[in-house]
Amino acid sequence: MEDLIHLKDVYKTYDMGQAQVRALDGVTIEIQQGDYLAVMGPSGSGKSTLMNLIGCLDSPTSGSYRLKTTEIGSLGDDELARIRNREIGFIFQTFNLLPRTDALQNVELPLIYSGISRRERHERAKRALDAVGLGDRMHHRPNEMSGGQRQRVAIARALVNNPSILLADEPTGNLDSRTGDEIMALVDRLHAEGNTIILVTHEDELARRAARVIRLRDGQIVSDSRNRPDGAPAAPRT
Repeated sequence: MEDLIHLKDVYKTYDMGQAQVRALDGVTIEIQQGDYLAVMGPSGSGKSTLMNLIGCLDSPTSGSYRLKTTEIGSLGDDELARIRNREIGFIFQTFNLLPRTDALQNVELPLIYSGISRRERHERAKRALDAVGLGDRMHHRPNEMSGGQRQRVAIARALVNNPSILLADEPTGNLDSRTGDEIMALVDRLHAEGNTIILVTHEDELARRAARVIRLRDGQIVSDSRNRPDGAPAAPRT
């Protein structure tokens, strides 16, 4: 099976005044279609930078990032935006919904940027909301919904373009434990249906749900292991 994502010797540095900060320090990762990966690490470890690169929100300073057959590092801003909209579905801790529009309109947004007709946008957004159990709330605005429902709208929005990758950045961070469990059960179901999931989390309990766990420290991968089906850590990958 070919890699969906291939990062090789990736470095990312930022200029901070007269100093340079190396956020990623020679990272090499292969991720296959259908993988379920958790990315962990302390604050400043590089996990947010890694997610920004994988999500085509940023480009590496050096090294190679290939998504399917496209070399991402060589793309301009407009091309990166097209790749993001077509290939990446984002699920954020803070939901990032437009407050004055209803659930259906929020889910439609990526389709508007894709140039899809209004009728098809409506149909696809309705199907996405049905898939996350919110078909009866599609005309409610975010302030008329619970935190868990808002996150389900965000997940529907992430799914509506049938992306290659779902990037979930601390998706339960603003939810109580019961609602968080419900959202993670939905994420687990999406993986079981064949979606590729990359989850950024600081919680070991959430990471145990993934099939694979990468841990970062000081911009480097310090471990890369597979979880057993019961959620217990397995031996590191070789």
